[in-house]
Formats: sequence, C-alpha cells, structure tokens
Amino acid sequence: MRKNEGYSLIILMMVIAVMSIGLMLAVPVWQTQIQREKEEELIFRGKQYVEAIRLYQMKHPGTFPKAFEDLFKERCLRQLYKDPMTEDGEWNVILHAEGVSRQKGGSPQKIMIAPQKVLTSIKNPLIIGVVSASTKKSIRIYYDNDIYDKWLFYYGQDPAKMPEIIFFGQSEKD
Repeated sequence: MRKNEGYSLIILMMVIAVMSIGLMLAVPVWQTQIQREKEEELIFRGKQYVEAIRLYQMKHPGTFPKAFEDLFKERCLRQLYKDPMTEDGEWNVILHAEGVSRQKGGSPQKIMIAPQKVLTSIKNPLIIGVVSASTKKSIRIYYDNDIYDKWLFYYGQDPAKMPEIIFFGQSEKD
C-alpha cells in the first residue's frame, strides 16, 4: 500500500500546476476587461459633465460654471463624478479661453486645460468640460485619440473642428 501514497501528491501538484497556468492566462484578459469597463465609464462620466454644462447654460444663458460644485448645486449633475482613469479621481478641467470667439455652430476655437486642483487660482474660470488627467494609452480609439488625456468632453464640441489647446501655465506663444 505504501507504493500508492506518492501518486496523490503528484496528482495534486499537477492540478496546482494546471490551475496556475490557467490563472496566468486569465489575468491579462481580466485586466483588459477592467480597462475596457473603465474606458466606458470615462466616456459616460465625461458626457454627464457635458450634459450638465448644457443644462447650466439653459438655466443661466451666456454663463458657465466656475466650479463643479455649481453644477451639483444647480441640480444639473446628480453627483460629482471622479476621473475613473486616475488614482485620485481628479479631472483636468477644460476652460473656455476668455476673449476668444466661438466658431460657427458654437464650438470654441481655443480652449485651456488645467488641473482641477488649480481651478481656484484661475481668475474667472469658465468651465466647459473635462478631460482625464491620465496619460496612459487606451485600448479604444475615441475621436482618433488613443491616450486618455486627449479624450476631450466639452460643451459645444465638434470632432471635425478641434480647437487649439493651451495648457495651464503655458503662454499662448509656446
């Protein structure tokens, strides 16, 4: 009977080896699926902010919110959504560049992108949208862009007429 005792251990080790190989194959698929779900959530949340700004415009014609909290207080947004692609959930904010006219159809010719945390230091910010702060490469292509910080979500957006982008702290001549 002692001759058969070693077979159980060998079979158990083979089962563990097969399961380990299966898990090694499943993890990348699982990570890809999670990234795709986060991308869908990013698009959903970005569009929620665009719709909230549109509603804000309807309530206050000719004005833009100066803070995300304004959208929530005015009941244009159910909740303040976080950026799903970053650890801290902080968005980069798309601001209407003052003194710049809008293209025919309402799309801005020039926009400024600033981190959410510097919004209070900007004089008279005119929020028109959001963009992820993540610089990671995406799986999905969104309006010909495959990096999350290029996926713009703003009020009056026309993908055929992309505006000039100025980043916070960058002079217009840079």
